[in-house]
Amino acid sequence: VQLQAYGGGLVQAGGSLRLSCAASGFTLGYYAIGWFRPAPGKEREGVACISSRGGSSYYADSVKDRFTISRDNAKNTVYLQMNSLKPEDTAVYYCAAVWSYYCSGYLAPSDFDSWGHGTQVTVSS
Repeated sequence: VQLQAYGGGLVQAGGSLRLSCAASGFTLGYYAIGWFRPAPGKEREGVACISSRGGSSYYADSVKDRFTISRDNAKNTVYLQMNSLKPEDTAVYYCAAVWSYYCSGYLAPSDFDSWGHGTQVTVSS
């Protein structure tokens, strides 16, 4: 299972970015996918997750109504649309997969067992 996150960059506060998580070597449609970033006092915090077919999704309170997770299983890719970005959203963002239909609203990193390399998002004030 190989995942690659990309699409990060430098953006001004209030701007938008779309991250992508591309899978290779396996069929993404069998996996729930989550996005994560480091947080103070934690190794990583959950940002959002989406079930394998895209029927359900969950968000951290800090990003709710600003970020949208979606997926295109035909393209083997999951997206994280980030709008109204804030300086505190600055982080390396990682995507992760678990062979499961569902993901949990707890957004626990320990629920996911395959991790990709991260992509840096920097939001300037």
